[in-house]
Amino acid sequence: MDRVDLNLLMALDVLLDECSVTRAARRLGLSTSAMSRTLLRLRSVTGDPLLVRAGRGLVPTPHATALRDRVRDVSRHAQTLLRPSSDPLDLATLESTFTLRANDAFIEFFSVPLLQAVTAAAPRVRLRFAPKPDKDAGPLREGRVDLEIGVVDAPTPEMRVDTLFVDHYVGVARSGHPLLHGRKITPKRYAACGHVASSPDDMWREAVDDALDALGLKRDVRIIVPGFTHAMRVARHSDLVALVPRSCLGHAPKGQSAVDSGLQAFDLPVPTPSFTVCALWHPRMDVDPAQQWFRDTVISVCRDAYPQGNAGIY
Repeated sequence: MDRVDLNLLMALDVLLDECSVTRAARRLGLSTSAMSRTLLRLRSVTGDPLLVRAGRGLVPTPHATALRDRVRDVSRHAQTLLRPSSDPLDLATLESTFTLRANDAFIEFFSVPLLQAVTAAAPRVRLRFAPKPDKDAGPLREGRVDLEIGVVDAPTPEMRVDTLFVDHYVGVARSGHPLLHGRKITPKRYAACGHVASSPDDMWREAVDDALDALGLKRDVRIIVPGFTHAMRVARHSDLVALVPRSCLGHAPKGQSAVDSGLQAFDLPVPTPSFTVCALWHPRMDVDPAQQWFRDTVISVCRDAYPQGNAGIY
């Protein structure tokens, strides 16, 4: 059997990540012509064009798209295997892409401060935020995700878990909404409003519905959107009210109108449970110095923004 040059693995990983011979060459410290020759070798080895011209850029073939995640996973494992565990981590020269899986609200409010913290310490590190349509542990288990942010509903013995903060739900409506003025916000008045619900699937029932059911009340849900940021956008431009984590309002005091956003928060007229937001990762990432640094950075940014005992964001 012909021997395969395993150096091609790293080149393929970078080429599929960049979809550009020039950018891939820059990342690997090669000339553009050398990178072009490497792509030719990869095409010969795989029997596939891998990257083809589309306008002024390159796009992956179906075979390259199918290979991308597996190549990235194997490349990372190889780098971890061959990196001496005693070598100190040099953040100034660290070149890596860390993938964080989180919902849209986390990305909305934490992507910028996290980018700032990461760039300040490791300017060559890249962040990738992956969507979170469900709570399947497969991406963590398979190494496609480095860290996940979410609420742990059930024991996760295989995963490592660290608590970030506690959050709770509030209602939001546009400034000037009739519900917010005059009479007290009662369960009956609240339920009678038109509502926007947040759910990534068809299971749109939210925390407040159980409390309303106990009183014989039901929300009038007019529209269902994938996430909290979408719900806030709808509430801002309509007479619908939304249910969101307290921290979706940033640092505006509870009950105070958020002038910039055109929204005002209010306490729910029925009790709803608080929830704990956690960071999760697979045990195989425990001792990797770069992974440890990345986890510590994410956890520090979250806790600095919302110290324990205060509302966080989910």
